Amino acid sequence: MTEKSTPERLSWAVETLELTPSDRVLEIGCGRGVAAALVLGRLEGGSLTAIDRSGTAVEAARLRNGEHVTAGRARFLVAALEDAGFADASFDKIFSVNVNLFWTRSPARELAALRRWLAPGGSLHLCWEPPGPGRAREIAAKVAPVLEEHGFETAVLNGRTSTATDLVCVVGRPRTGTA
Repeated sequence: MTEKSTPERLSWAVETLELTPSDRVLEIGCGRGVAAALVLGRLEGGSLTAIDRSGTAVEAARLRNGEHVTAGRARFLVAALEDAGFADASFDKIFSVNVNLFWTRSPARELAALRRWLAPGGSLHLCWEPPGPGRAREIAAKVAPVLEEHGFETAVLNGRTSTATDLVCVVGRPRTGTA
């Protein structure tokens, strides 16, 4: 169940993950932990690791999801994506919401790490609620080819909030046989 105050973009992004109860999930840019709470509510036996550059945001996320942290199902870390280090094949699903680095500059280093961190059959979900009409198409047109250049097969999912704001998620799955 989502709280009434949960932004629709977060609920929609979590829906795109098609979580299974045992998934191991990485959230990039977790903010105050609202999407993390939605993910954790769907996991039984799975786990969530969430990173954010802001120590204040991470502390708020830990507090919001304290029960899961105490139970060992959730970790919230102060880290930039480019500085994070996880073992290969650590995650079944990796996602972000409104993390602009994937379409505003070359994310080659980050995408290489994300590919390593995804388990076989895993997926990467890069989601946005763009500011203004037409931007969802622009973002998808920039992000999908970059993911493809870095060894991902892509699909673009489109959604819309109750106020008719566009939502977009570029889903990447590592191509088999590519490094």
